[in-house]
Amino acid sequence: MARRYERQEMENWKAALIAGSAALSAICFVKGRRGGGLLFAGVSLTTLASQYPEKFRAIRAEMPYYMDRSLTVLEVASRIGEHLAEANQRRNRDWYDALLGS
Repeated sequence: MARRYERQEMENWKAALIAGSAALSAICFVKGRRGGGLLFAGVSLTTLASQYPEKFRAIRAEMPYYMDRSLTVLEVASRIGEHLAEANQRRNRDWYDALLGS
């Protein structure tokens, strides 16, 4: 049975606060100011969590699953990178040996 959530209209000041703090966060990260970026990202997420607490509770409950999946993806990407580096080294060595052997 699927739950249907009623759509809640967000107040204008909350929407402006979320948009503004998210934009400021992005600008701070682009300029290399991590502290400010994290601060404004926190303001944005906190405001969003105050508007949709039930959805944030569900995300928090599923966080171990998300972390496990992301670690799996990073592990696979790391293995692919290692294989590509090994293949590149073999290819360069084979080319060099072929050049000197001829």
